[in-house]
Amino acid sequence: MSHQQSPLLRGQGLPPFQEITPELVHRDIPVLLKQLDQDFTAFEDVLNDALSAGGCLTWSTVMDPLQRIGERLRWSWGVVSHLNGVCNSPELREAHAAQQPEVVRLSNRLGQSQLLHRALLSLKSKPKAPLSTTQTRILTSELLSMQQRGVGLSGEDKTAFNQASERLAALGTQFGNHVLDATQQWTLKLTKRDDVAGLPARALEALAEAARASGDTDATADAGPWLLGLDMPRYLPFLTHADNRALRETAYRANVGRASNGENDNRNLIEEILTLRREQAARLGYNHWADLSLSAKMAEDVDAVEALLEELRAAAYPSAQRELDDLVAIAKQHGAPEANDMAPWDLAYWAEKLRQSRFDLDQEALRPWFPLPQVLDGLFGLCKRLFDVEIVAADGEAPIWHDDVRYFRVNRGDGTPVASFYLDPYSRPASKRGGAWMDECLGRRTLADGTCVLPVAYLVCNQTPPVGDTPSLMSFEEVETLFHEFGHGLQHMLTTVEEPEAAGISNVEWDAVELPSQFMENWCLDHATLMGMARHWQTAEPLPEAEFNKLRSSRTFNAGLATLRQVHFALSDLRLHSQWTPDLGLTPDQMRRQIATTTTVMEPIPEDQFLCAFGHIFAGGYSAGYYSYKWAEVLSADAFSAFEDVGLDQEDDIRRTGARFRDTVLSMGGSRSPAEVFEAFRGRPASTEALIRHSGLVAAA
Repeated sequence: MSHQQSPLLRGQGLPPFQEITPELVHRDIPVLLKQLDQDFTAFEDVLNDALSAGGCLTWSTVMDPLQRIGERLRWSWGVVSHLNGVCNSPELREAHAAQQPEVVRLSNRLGQSQLLHRALLSLKSKPKAPLSTTQTRILTSELLSMQQRGVGLSGEDKTAFNQASERLAALGTQFGNHVLDATQQWTLKLTKRDDVAGLPARALEALAEAARASGDTDATADAGPWLLGLDMPRYLPFLTHADNRALRETAYRANVGRASNGENDNRNLIEEILTLRREQAARLGYNHWADLSLSAKMAEDVDAVEALLEELRAAAYPSAQRELDDLVAIAKQHGAPEANDMAPWDLAYWAEKLRQSRFDLDQEALRPWFPLPQVLDGLFGLCKRLFDVEIVAADGEAPIWHDDVRYFRVNRGDGTPVASFYLDPYSRPASKRGGAWMDECLGRRTLADGTCVLPVAYLVCNQTPPVGDTPSLMSFEEVETLFHEFGHGLQHMLTTVEEPEAAGISNVEWDAVELPSQFMENWCLDHATLMGMARHWQTAEPLPEAEFNKLRSSRTFNAGLATLRQVHFALSDLRLHSQWTPDLGLTPDQMRRQIATTTTVMEPIPEDQFLCAFGHIFAGGYSAGYYSYKWAEVLSADAFSAFEDVGLDQEDDIRRTGARFRDTVLSMGGSRSPAEVFEAFRGRPASTEALIRHSGLVAAA
């Protein structure tokens, strides 16, 4: 087989996932990198000749070849990184780690090319043909990116910068692997009925299934044994429902202490990552990493983010305090000893008891009304209603990486194909990282021959898998997660921007990228949407109206505690990246505990090493950017209030408002600034009023 035909070097179309082996990664990625290095040298020669001739440059001379090189690297390395997240194995992990430094080296070479930098500056200041607004914005962003990738550095500074870039990439991967391994390694075998008292049937079945998978072939939901683990589908129901307080404590301590000891200890990695980031920022002329991070975001500076977080903290703290008092009160009613000694492992348990007594709402009991196939029908129906798109199952039409994975096509109302996506819904703790995410498989672009490549998205969740003949019955939170990731997917898939560098989520400021995802979550409590999809999987009976009302009235339940938790995460991230230094005399964990004094109503326990599993900021793209969830929530709550203003039952108005949202927020991608895009939709700048109202944090008059 020639290298060109290698499944990993194809560089276009849908990747043949199952043909891509660790051996191919070892063999083919070096071949690709060498080829791209040569292509880039030839491209620099073209730029040099053009600049020497002194004429004006065209967009196609500079940007098209650059985009092609970038896309070939993104396609091949993207599929390796994707498989590393969803089908992790020791062999693939090793192959990914072995090639990553060389990938970083090539990226640094592209980002630090003086010739390319000169060409971009020339194209921006005196192009041969006038540039569109989108093209100008792409160039501005590209020049900032090159500055941040070290184009202005030389000599020792440049060498040190490049070494640190490689090291940071390796540390991020290592951090994520440690979290995956620590999550996977901890299990607790439960053998007595008392150990699992209080757990709903669904949770018992999941624990018995895990026991069977690990060798107890006769395990049953009724008789056990049951195997508890730290993956969310097993851990959360246990913490929420298990009557056995001592076991809740054991599981909680294991979870908050993940990746903080032994071979998976991330504490030293955290200090090294923070130190290297601070040094990188200084080399580039920034005060600290948070300044560097915010220079490419909507938020103006650290003070602006601190101000938003303080506004939300001040609104949430009194509510959170009252909510904690309510949990103590219900424990007292039940005569529970923890009423005098409430601990973190009690909160989810008593919150569920309070929810049941206050709203008569048992979240677990609602699962039968949310089987995945129906939830998908409801989600797709909503997309039809708001955005006039048809979503059609296309299983078997595309290569997949696991039997769980489904494939769908997205068409306009008139049948024109616009995109497609993969859905990988279920938890696989042994080989798939936790959490949920959307990623790009293919981005929208036009090829040299004029054919248009349609976007393809990866949508990955970690919800409860089907068991036996029972489909995946989703918790309401899992429904919200699916809608959230689909919102990201819609922005990627419904883009109409022709320039790939600004299509979909490309070039969208990070603190605005959560707008469509959080916007979609709001629809989970829209009456027509929810009642349209909530049908009992066995009887097809609709969800009783009374249960909908309970869900609705409980939407702001413990909103103070939930908001405070997000503020705590966001502030920890921001201050670690703006204030922490190795010579501060504080460890990152000690700084986080200082922050906790005003952002939690219950101090973290000594074993709580939350930072060690905070993959968003140490292994993902959210460093000095975790606040984005709250920043974008302001935008998404305000965007949803446009639909509330016209009336959620006014079909014609809803369709018109939905079309406007599609043609602005979902369509324009990164072609305009997020503030402009938002104003194009809303007719005014965003306000925090809708978010504070939606969260129920408005102080009683």
